[in-house]
Amino acid sequence: MTIEYLKKNNKKIAYCAKAGGAITFVFLGGFMSDMMGTKATHLENWAKKNHHGFLRFDYSGHGQSSGIFERCNISDWVQDTLEIITEKTNGPIILIGSSMGGWISFLIYQELFARVAGIVTIAAAPDFTEDYFWANLSDKQKSELMNVGRIFLPSDYDEPYPVTLALIESGRKHRILTRPLKILCPLRMLQGTDDKAVELQTAIKLLKHIDCDNMHLKLVAQADHSFSSPTCLQILEQTIDEVVLEVKIP
Repeated sequence: MTIEYLKKNNKKIAYCAKAGGAITFVFLGGFMSDMMGTKATHLENWAKKNHHGFLRFDYSGHGQSSGIFERCNISDWVQDTLEIITEKTNGPIILIGSSMGGWISFLIYQELFARVAGIVTIAAAPDFTEDYFWANLSDKQKSELMNVGRIFLPSDYDEPYPVTLALIESGRKHRILTRPLKILCPLRMLQGTDDKAVELQTAIKLLKHIDCDNMHLKLVAQADHSFSSPTCLQILEQTIDEVVLEVKIP
């Protein structure tokens, strides 16, 4: 699909959108990822084949959207998501959140719960800015972050993660594991057992924390954080189909 731009509040959010069917699927990517990733493009093709609406986009400072990554934070990315969903979708939506996108999916549900018909997360990383970044910093790193406002952390990908004090402080405002979280729609969480970025314990903690009568956690043996192998993509499709079957559209 053609990349377009939502121009609002002095920013440009890059997106690809396709109307179709009673449900629109919205893909929410991870930290430092973009909408050109394997899962996003694969699901776009899947949605087209199955006559569903689909929306993928880049957060501010990511991919082809405007903004400088290090000047953006969780609050910005939640706002981007709310704006793009509000402006470019109609009717029921199913959120598909990968890693940080899983965290943002729960935050979006709290704002748009009347429209969210289902949620599927892939290696959801709730509160990672506090529980993973901040919690694992040494005293020296914390001091540097407080004084300089930025540090770099190693990643499993090509470049290190730039972590800013603004990112940490913004994350604290949006934590979901420290307050009740009730979900009324079908929820499916996928987690690879070989994921080095999001530990299995995080998925279990999330499962225990959320109040939801229709919630499943699916563990996938030998799957890593990318969750992009042919087997993983097939499991993702099957999981989404499962949610669709349970969704009640007025």
